[in-house]
Amino acid sequence: MAKTQMAKTQFVCNECGYVSPKWLGRCPDCGKFNTLIEEAVAPASTKNRPTMSAAPSRAVPLSKVAFEKYERVSSGIAELDVVLGGGIVKGSLILVGGDPGVGKSTLLTQVAAHLAKEHRVLYLSAEESCSQVKLRCERLGLDSDLLLLNETNLEAAEEAFLGAEYVVVDSIQAVYTDSLTSSAGSVGQVRECASKLMRIAKSRGITFFIVGHVTKEGTLAGPKVLEHIMDAVLYFEGERTENFKILRAVKNRFGSVQEVGVFEMTGEGIFGISDYSSLFLSDSRGIAAGAVVTPSETGNRCMMVEIQTLMAKTAYGLPRRMSLGVDLNRLIVLVAVLEKRCSIPLGMQDIYLNAMGGIRLNEPSADLAVCAALASAEKMIPIEKYTAVFGEVGLTGEVRGVNFADKRVNECLKMGFKRVILPAKNMKACEKFKGKIELVPVTYVSQMIKALFGETK
Repeated sequence: MAKTQMAKTQFVCNECGYVSPKWLGRCPDCGKFNTLIEEAVAPASTKNRPTMSAAPSRAVPLSKVAFEKYERVSSGIAELDVVLGGGIVKGSLILVGGDPGVGKSTLLTQVAAHLAKEHRVLYLSAEESCSQVKLRCERLGLDSDLLLLNETNLEAAEEAFLGAEYVVVDSIQAVYTDSLTSSAGSVGQVRECASKLMRIAKSRGITFFIVGHVTKEGTLAGPKVLEHIMDAVLYFEGERTENFKILRAVKNRFGSVQEVGVFEMTGEGIFGISDYSSLFLSDSRGIAAGAVVTPSETGNRCMMVEIQTLMAKTAYGLPRRMSLGVDLNRLIVLVAVLEKRCSIPLGMQDIYLNAMGGIRLNEPSADLAVCAALASAEKMIPIEKYTAVFGEVGLTGEVRGVNFADKRVNECLKMGFKRVILPAKNMKACEKFKGKIELVPVTYVSQMIKALFGETK
């Protein structure tokens, strides 16, 4: 009897490239642990190899490259379209990651049902049965010609991709390929399945929505190369006990990576919230010390975010610093600036800082607002409710200008704020708002503290 030929595999270290015929817990070359991943070894084929007489590939000047206009299709959810950069680009791979139960399947089921009204859409459910998906559709009140397939083998499901324009894969960790012997969800399987889906998408023009789980550290399970293969990587975040969820783009080849979408989870499904600025503002603002509002620029939109700070006298020799939504190293630098440049004693205080609503403030324009919240918490003096603060802070205590200052002031005006403390370098761009809202330009952090609390260094 002829022996069944099995696909030959090898294990390659993703740190140094060491190749081993079997799996090892530690790489013999670089000494790293759990870095050897399984890869399929394809024998070199001469069938389609070009001969010497064939015309070689030629480089094309940039001026002669034809411009290709990407066609976008609405997902049926306006907030998702904004995060994607204006809609779904046909033939792209979109990875949606998040914790279990956050709403990834619910969101993509709604998108698939909307697209199925005018397109051929396949929902590949590798974790749930078709009856479970139908039960979710009935709960959401969705009625469409959505095609369902319960399959975990990628080669077996590939035939169902024929004729489909959109495919939802739920999830990439539950799908496996026969070319590897490792179990589904392993590093090698996730990478190989994603590579095959990428080749199918680009060759057939199929748009893939791929669900990915996250690890306990909050990153996508699987190799980092999984994100490099995708055209867009979205993270769906939010607590299970909260109705409001946040969708942020960490990679987008067809749009901005600064966009943030806010959604509300209800019994009827997930709905986008366009007027979300008030969601991140608390009622205790202006009453309790340590709270201030800053306008944050996220892609093409601006949102008002509240920063809250709590201080307590340290019980140990080394004070504790904790930060949520603001970079911890940035917080430590701003604490040092306040101590040295403004003589505010923070050395023996435990400091806890939080950007409300789960928003991440990655831009430096929140520096001045963090300093204002810290000063307010240390002095136990509340900041006026309708006062907003923004600006970048240098190590010398100087307040530097930021981008889109006029857009930030305009958002403050729309939200009913009466005073804005901003960098003096941005005053020229905001002169058109004089008479509509009080503008307080500052050059140093000490001037901001004097404007808020009536005192200086």
